[in-house]
Amino acid sequence: MAEEYNPYNPIVMDHFLNPRNMGDLEDADGIGEVGAAACGDIMKISLKISDDGKISDARFKTFGCGSAIASSSMATELVKGKTIEEALKVTNKNVVDALGGLPPVKIHCSVLAEEAIKAALEDYLKRHPEKAALVAANNHKA
Repeated sequence: MAEEYNPYNPIVMDHFLNPRNMGDLEDADGIGEVGAAACGDIMKISLKISDDGKISDARFKTFGCGSAIASSSMATELVKGKTIEEALKVTNKNVVDALGGLPPVKIHCSVLAEEAIKAALEDYLKRHPEKAALVAANNHKA
């Protein structure tokens, strides 16, 4: 019997089959929803941000393929414990690298994860303009 072909590595499969941080956050401080039903992938990331500006919790809900679910799961893991400034620097490449790679036709899933993180952080900063000024000042120093 021929071996079964699987384009996904064990890390991607683990995050797909055992997603971390799935669900909604009650009283989320920032929510980002990206994607389009037309293309089939919709990703929502909710963040809880503590008074010291660090992400204390992150959750996701994703409608999409295994790569989209794995990318969402990994993205939430990557931003937990980071400051807003650090989380704003998380890229789709960071997500792909942390997953150990994605098939080229699935890279867009990691792009959605990056966009969802940034959208959730932008939502938080809109709700907290005083924090937005601090983030802008800190980014200007860097």
